[in-house]
Amino acid sequence: MKFPPQLWRPFTAFLITGPGLGILLDTYFIYTNGSWLETQSARLNQPGDFFTYVVFVCLFILVANGGVLGGMIFTSALVMALVYTHAQENRGRKATLFVITIPIEWLPYAILLLTFIMGGSQAAIEQSTGIFAAHLYDFLTRIWPAFGGGRNYIQTPNFVRRWFERPGPQSRPYGTAWNPRTTQQSSRGSSSGISNLWGTRGQGRRLGGD
Repeated sequence: MKFPPQLWRPFTAFLITGPGLGILLDTYFIYTNGSWLETQSARLNQPGDFFTYVVFVCLFILVANGGVLGGMIFTSALVMALVYTHAQENRGRKATLFVITIPIEWLPYAILLLTFIMGGSQAAIEQSTGIFAAHLYDFLTRIWPAFGGGRNYIQTPNFVRRWFERPGPQSRPYGTAWNPRTTQQSSRGSSSGISNLWGTRGQGRRLGGD
């Protein structure tokens, strides 16, 4: 172990891409799948849910890929986790991979096959940890509570929600969500304004008096 410890390494390992076209493909997949999950996912629809999801899959990849398999670069595994979750939420649709149209559920495994052909078995095994991470998140947050009668322990903490909350209406693909705090603040402000206005009135005089 080095001293002082290089604490940045677990974070930068998710920012390093593979050789060749890796910097383009990884960036493209992270942006397209990540932005869809953050803005259009029906499951990750509350403030901070996408952040909690990313933290969970990154921690799993860090332990499985870095601790068990001895991997040094985790970007491809993170890409695979995002692609897998995106595919699971769009089951029944089609996806195009290099001009080939396939069911979107097959997309993660098609990418994994390409990694095996072009990068070898070790690269494919390390990349597959992203599938396991995303499936474990899906199992613990949806499958087990819905079909096994269990409890969802992976919930976004309140302090994380406050980081991402925005006042006013939030547009979602299925409607508009309103932040109740805005209404409460508005009502308090209105009542306060009325009371202040009333308090500035004078004593008044009786009509018809002297």
